[in-house]
Amino acid sequence: MKSRLQEIRSKAEFEIPSVKTEDEISAIKIKYLGRKGILTLLLKDLSVLPPDERKEIGKLANDLKNWIEDNLKQRQKDIKEKGIDSLKKGFFDITLPGRQTIIGSIHPLTKVLNEVNDIFIGMGFTVAEGPEIELDYYNFEALNIPKDHPARDMQDTFYITDGVILRTHTSPVQVRTMEKTSPPLKIIAPGKVYRCDADVTHSPMFHQIEGFMVDKDITFGDLKGVLELFVHRFFGKDIDLRFRPSFFPFTEPSAEVDIRCVICKGFGCRVCKGTGWLEILGSGIIDPAVFSYVKYNPEEWTGFAFGMGIERIAMLKYGVDDIRLFFENDLRFLKQF
Repeated sequence: MKSRLQEIRSKAEFEIPSVKTEDEISAIKIKYLGRKGILTLLLKDLSVLPPDERKEIGKLANDLKNWIEDNLKQRQKDIKEKGIDSLKKGFFDITLPGRQTIIGSIHPLTKVLNEVNDIFIGMGFTVAEGPEIELDYYNFEALNIPKDHPARDMQDTFYITDGVILRTHTSPVQVRTMEKTSPPLKIIAPGKVYRCDADVTHSPMFHQIEGFMVDKDITFGDLKGVLELFVHRFFGKDIDLRFRPSFFPFTEPSAEVDIRCVICKGFGCRVCKGTGWLEILGSGIIDPAVFSYVKYNPEEWTGFAFGMGIERIAMLKYGVDDIRLFFENDLRFLKQF
């Protein structure tokens, strides 16, 4: 038993000085003094020894235990002091406060898009997506805009080839969804769109959200109710809105929705050009000609559609006067959100 104790001490004398980290110190302590450690298991064998020998071996084992613990503590102290000395010799001033982790936040456009989605999802709409590189057919023709239609002049289009473009609106998702799905439908289609235009209120890439509903006996009143609920939930219950007659090739009748100017509260200012109103989206009853492309019977089904620019309503909600701020990644601007 004495020789076993001596063997354990010899191993410890070799291993402890070579320890370099606090994790290694913990491992050595468990190895020798843990519940199943080498010295712990040896102490359990003392019960088989004669009383006189048990007392002697027990004292030697206890002395060895204390020696291991003391040497581990000293080694731990040496490691800590060595770490501090290395810091002092380097470029670190340990008296300086630590650097705070920079916490990011949701981009204002993503924030607004999520809020808009949540409002319409709460009304029973589901989200659909489509390709950003789109066929001319889905972007124009299937939306009642043939090649010689003057409405194409309203869209400053990026052409990849004669029949392939970067989509100018998310309305193609409407056609693609109706091709694959039978009514009734309640769909919103958020996503990026592209047009050849760039100034303080326009960007060559921006975000739109298209919404449409198809069912039996859908009327303009249904459209009006949905959009009034959206406006009041997004901008507040006190915001006035109005529907103004307009024209879109894929809806008839069509209307643009204006809200009371959020800057001047309707008294007239530079932003609303003195009218007291700001246009936020276009809408209308889906033209039966669109249904003919997706093989819906216009005698059985009716529907409405609407579309809005996320950047525009974000600018109105937060009082931003230059759309380019959303894309410049200036932290002074983004931190405000």
